[in-house]
Amino acid sequence: MTVDHDEYASNVQVRGLTIDDFDRLVEMQLLCFPGMKPWQRPQVESQLALFPEGQIGIEVDGVLAASSSSLIVSSADYTDWHDWLSLADGGTIRNHDPLGDTLYGIEIMVHPDFRGMRLARRLYDARKELCRRHNLVRMMAGGRIPGYAEHKGKMTAVEYIEKVIHKELYDPVFTAQISNGFTLKSVIPDYLPSDEDSAGYATQLEWQNPDFTPVGNRRQRRVYDPVRVALVQYPMRPIQSWEEFERQCTFFVDVAADHHADFVLFPELFTLQLLGLLTPGRPGTAARALAELTPRYLELFSALAIKFNTNIIGGSQFVVEGDRLLNMCYVFRRDGSLARQAKIHATPNERRWWGVQGGDSYDVIETDRGPIAVAVCYDIEFPELSRIAAAKGAHLVFVPFNTNDRYGYLRVRSCAQARAIENQCYVLLAGCIGALPQVENADLHYAQSAVLTPSDISFARDGVAAEATPNVETVIIHELDVEAVRRARRSGTVRNWDDRRIDLYRVATTIDGKTDII
Repeated sequence: MTVDHDEYASNVQVRGLTIDDFDRLVEMQLLCFPGMKPWQRPQVESQLALFPEGQIGIEVDGVLAASSSSLIVSSADYTDWHDWLSLADGGTIRNHDPLGDTLYGIEIMVHPDFRGMRLARRLYDARKELCRRHNLVRMMAGGRIPGYAEHKGKMTAVEYIEKVIHKELYDPVFTAQISNGFTLKSVIPDYLPSDEDSAGYATQLEWQNPDFTPVGNRRQRRVYDPVRVALVQYPMRPIQSWEEFERQCTFFVDVAADHHADFVLFPELFTLQLLGLLTPGRPGTAARALAELTPRYLELFSALAIKFNTNIIGGSQFVVEGDRLLNMCYVFRRDGSLARQAKIHATPNERRWWGVQGGDSYDVIETDRGPIAVAVCYDIEFPELSRIAAAKGAHLVFVPFNTNDRYGYLRVRSCAQARAIENQCYVLLAGCIGALPQVENADLHYAQSAVLTPSDISFARDGVAAEATPNVETVIIHELDVEAVRRARRSGTVRNWDDRRIDLYRVATTIDGKTDII
């Protein structure tokens, strides 16, 4: 079955609002805040004229799905933060002060049709970026507590808020805010009397900008380009349904998202777990039957990348293109778009057992955190591919692997460490552990997932930034300094990349009839 990959791609775009969005904004306000008077056109025009950067929207496949409005104020002028109408200047934000020190959020909303996609988190992240860009001290907001309506006869607003903080209750607004790093400063009565769901109450919330630099401070912040990664050491155990597989995958992505990971790496062919759900057959037939599940796999991980706002390197999965069976790694970007990289070198076992063939092209994959490369298991044992990736700007090489014993694992691990050293880049490994007694040729799995670095003074002593305990189900969370590998290439103890003798040897690639020399 040939898969139409465009069918599973979406386009999630954070962008500035325009006056053309007015009708949609009013529609969302009426749905999100029933009983409250929506913005009028002059108010929105004033917001866009005075602080266009602070008026942010999120489009999903061309449809405005969420929005955020804010302005900058001076904290000395608003010590109480108690009067929303005053702080919003009745919605016109004529009190916006470009020289102020505080970003104040006056509205955030997500259309009901798009809830569950964690779009509010993206809006809060966009606001935080505004704080960093303008070097603001903090972000303040008055948060609604719409879940209080069904509890107000049983407890006070303060008691309700305390229970939400301790996760005894869930509030659709306040829970999201505290999970995005806000702290509660006070509870405000009569903040918005027309808000019946909140009984007029609101929370005074604050987020401190950790990157704030006082004006005139002589200290200069060092250049730091952090990328947070999550490596899933995936348990291969018998499952009884697709839904069980889906819950397991969702759990790991959720864990990564809780740690604000930019990338989540799953292992090679972790989808072999699904073979236990299929009718047993000859190996080649079984592999192609597994490929029939590729559409469901694509649908699941595309949705997870959007919902949890992270880029997922989805291990690999069998796919049939024409008559060829390929071992394909898909990269699900958090904006809903999709990229893929076929395994270039099929192992002897893959060719003999399943009939897998190698892919025909290799390139870097563009992401919102820069270009990355994928080397599926055996591919990391061929140094030319990582050379190509490094030459095209990749500082992160992701290696989803699947090995059944320590010998195979160490081949992958040792070669990955060599690639990190010779290309002065990070190499990230994630593998499967556990056993599938009912699945032939995928019954045993051995892994020790790891983050490997160049071997130099500015990196970990043994070139291992982080690693898992062997054969234990886990997720490694680690933050990488991408600027460190750039510095290593410029001024490291050794400079493997710059010192290549390209007068004696080069790597030539031929793709679609075009030859490049690296």
